[in-house]
Amino acid sequence: MTAAHDSSWNPGTRLRVLLIEDDDGDALLVEEMLADTSVPFSLERVETLAAALVAPLTADCVVLDLQLPDAMGLSGLTKLVQHAPGVAVVVLTGQHDQATGVAAVAAGAQDYLVKDQVDGPLLVKALRFARERKRAEQVEQQFLQQQLLARENARLERGLLPVPLLRDPHLDLASRYRPGRNGSLLGGDFYDAVELADGSVHMMIGDVCGHGPDEAALGVALRIAWRSLVMAGLPMADVLSMVERVLVNERIEPLFATVCMVVVAPDRRSLRLSLAGHLPPLLLTPGDGHLLDGGRVGVPLGIVEGAKWDSLDVQLEPGWSLLLYTDGVFEGRVGAGSERLGHERMAELVLDILHRGGLDGTDLLDELIARAERFNSGPLDDDVALALLSHDPGEPAR
Repeated sequence: MTAAHDSSWNPGTRLRVLLIEDDDGDALLVEEMLADTSVPFSLERVETLAAALVAPLTADCVVLDLQLPDAMGLSGLTKLVQHAPGVAVVVLTGQHDQATGVAAVAAGAQDYLVKDQVDGPLLVKALRFARERKRAEQVEQQFLQQQLLARENARLERGLLPVPLLRDPHLDLASRYRPGRNGSLLGGDFYDAVELADGSVHMMIGDVCGHGPDEAALGVALRIAWRSLVMAGLPMADVLSMVERVLVNERIEPLFATVCMVVVAPDRRSLRLSLAGHLPPLLLTPGDGHLLDGGRVGVPLGIVEGAKWDSLDVQLEPGWSLLLYTDGVFEGRVGAGSERLGHERMAELVLDILHRGGLDGTDLLDELIARAERFNSGPLDDDVALALLSHDPGEPAR
């Protein structure tokens, strides 16, 4: 049954009403009340609750009788709200019971009307108000969810992206983190940097496979474990083995993680690199740069029990910078095809930024992300974590 009036009315305000009523006389009464107003509407009727629940509801508002062949009292309202939480519900019943009305609103209805106390304008007003109340409720729920998500992100960010423990004034650590396209919740990328009492600087970046809160929480656990083990003075190989044990014991499902770990010597003239399934960092020197790909990339953490990881010793020139990154920055596409940017082309981008613009620190990282997104024709799908450790070329190495 449908009716429409007043062609000057904005079509966007048309009321789509579903009436759940088994009595033909009462159903006709509702249709006539709606037809007596100037509000455009469409009306669909079903006689049982089961008929209303067979498919997703598309109505703006449901008019529900509490006395149906298959649902009596508030049980029908409860089932309807569970089935279609986003649809406004107005209870229209013959019961003159204020307590039932209060209970109906508490159970999820937007209004409660008695059949012999309502006319067309009052019914339309109740339906329109009910629709707007439901929309307001949804906006409030979305706002609350966004607040909860923001607080959760803040907690995870404090765990994944800590304040580095660096004392050397000749060193600067710039970092950037960018969540992927699919959501604002932080993923499993993490990094850290710690300077020990002997002057050595331990730095790492890692990536837990997958996306979501479980991966982010695991990343936090791995980063904290890494920092604790480093500060306890364990050798690099032992640190990786212990972090892997933490991963195996803390993961809920068989997740794995890649890790790049670097130890810079106290005199800043050399570093030791170990890779657990992670691609090599980019070493930048005045006027040049290259990927440290001379070492063997070991298996990721959590794949092979009892795995060992080789290390690579690298000599450093004064004024060096070291870029650690996760795969999100280079797994974006190049153009409309399936070609990926790749870590080697990413390294070329960094060198081009240095040669053309002379950017450094966070400016360099921001420009790298911006260029990768331009190649990808939009935001990158995966999380991006970047950490750039730079040695001040204006001061002598100690």
